[in-house]
Amino acid sequence: MGIVSRKNDDVPSNPQMAELGREYAIAKRHGDRKALNRITRQVGTSGMSDSDRDSFQKGRESYDSIPPIPRARNRRR
Repeated sequence: MGIVSRKNDDVPSNPQMAELGREYAIAKRHGDRKALNRITRQVGTSGMSDSDRDSFQKGRESYDSIPPIPRARNRRR
């Protein structure tokens, strides 16, 4: 194991909410408003507890920690 480890042993208490948070982050990065609205409605209808909210946030952060791929230059004129 190296000096700096990126592994995180924090397991979300609710994996379903963590996956929903990950889907939310993916939709936000790609500008998918339809998916964002669907997830927001789904989260709004289910009463979120503090542990669910933390799991959702961990799911978002797990995807947001991955840097986006830089786009290639457009060489056409």
